[in-house]
Amino acid sequence: MNAVWVVDDDQSIRWVLERALRREGFAVRTFECAQDCLQALTGDQPRVLVSDIRMPGGNGIDMLRTVKESHPALPVIIMTAFSDLGSAVSAFQNGAFEYLAKPFDLSNAVELIRRAVDERGSAAPETEEGDSGIGILGQAPAMQDVFRAIGRLAQSPVTVLITGESGSGKELVARALHRHSTRSDKPFVALNMAAIPHELLESELFGHERGAFTGAQQQRRGRFEQAEGGTLFLDEIGDMPAALQTRLLRVLSDGHFYRVGGTQSLRTDVRVIAATHQALEERVRSGEFREDLFHRLNVIRLRLPPLRERREDISLLARHFLRRCAAEMNAEPKQLDDAALQRLQAFDWPGNVRQLENCCRWLTVMAPTQRIGVSDLPPEVQSGNASAAAEAPLPSTTPVLPPAPQAGASVWAGSAGGASEWSTLLYRQVEEMLAGQPRPWRREMTSNVMDGLTREFETAVLGAALRFTGGRRIDASLRLGIGRNTITRKIQELGLED
Repeated sequence: MNAVWVVDDDQSIRWVLERALRREGFAVRTFECAQDCLQALTGDQPRVLVSDIRMPGGNGIDMLRTVKESHPALPVIIMTAFSDLGSAVSAFQNGAFEYLAKPFDLSNAVELIRRAVDERGSAAPETEEGDSGIGILGQAPAMQDVFRAIGRLAQSPVTVLITGESGSGKELVARALHRHSTRSDKPFVALNMAAIPHELLESELFGHERGAFTGAQQQRRGRFEQAEGGTLFLDEIGDMPAALQTRLLRVLSDGHFYRVGGTQSLRTDVRVIAATHQALEERVRSGEFREDLFHRLNVIRLRLPPLRERREDISLLARHFLRRCAAEMNAEPKQLDDAALQRLQAFDWPGNVRQLENCCRWLTVMAPTQRIGVSDLPPEVQSGNASAAAEAPLPSTTPVLPPAPQAGASVWAGSAGGASEWSTLLYRQVEEMLAGQPRPWRREMTSNVMDGLTREFETAVLGAALRFTGGRRIDASLRLGIGRNTITRKIQELGLED
């Protein structure tokens, strides 16, 4: 059905549009605020979304950004005032299909909405290509088994243990189980055991009372309290320290716990979903994981297949990620030729879906043309060797002025003088930035070239490291060779926090 959603705090606007659209055969659903619309999008979606910009409790542009992140193909029409040029520009920059200037002609508005419906074509919503509607894509038999299991388990209150390699999508499955459960209107709270120092995990899980330890200046609610009535997702459960395993077992057994430093027993109603990439049975045998806790968590086990076991999904996933990355960057999505697609399908993807997504992001930025060939792929994918990039020699730390890039040179080929090609590309970018500055340059002028490039460099390096380590800051700091405090400070400065 051609469903159109209208979001506006003005009841008269909602009423007029609803009447006019229903008269033209559209199914209409109206919302008074952005928050209600975003909540509804978790379980359904229209063919076209029409939204005002200024509304109490939510900004239409902010909602547009959120919608485009999760539903990049959904046409969004923004309503704005004639004089609000900045909002109109912002709307288009963030992916709006079109905007309606208030006050608008009703017949023109209906025609614009009809054009948006036609523009999307007769294709089904984004679930068409194997998307289950929960943010997970897959047509392979192994993934269809996962979808069926989610359907059966979603309405059940039982504890689920999700296993699978890093990057295979365990948190997406946990969110899907929550979204389709009777607890969907309650919080979904996630905690990665490997990303938080062990000495802080107890407080993170159970909270603490004021004065419970040095620095505890006020009472703090833990994740169990934050997830009350909803779902608590404990990722990398195999890294939970032994002392904390005992406390978690107690909560799973009788639903009671104490805050750190507290004397009052608290009751919790939370569904626990755990995940791990480790073999918990082996950790039980080695004494690193409690056997009784393992059996409490392992009521229902759901295994996510690695990407190499579902190669038929690689084409589907790659197209999806290329479209999404292009939408994020406000660019046309790039296309893979047959040879490049075959090379992607032949690669083993040790980082699984996360690694494939990162590859598509890299291609969106680095591939020189809209048609991606084998020569445009990252070196480890071209060679079929997942460790090729790691084994490549690091660029010399001695400053070298790179020569002008050779025409047709590979992006990753080493250039003369020992400098890697990325530094050559950087050299070219600096030249272009300097060439665009006023001439002649005067002392009183200021420049942010160095600060801007440094910020871009640090954002790329830290972003790649955090994605590679699954958000584990300590692991990322060790791999990059910087201090834990340094990486925390940089993440805050660069706005990379979750």
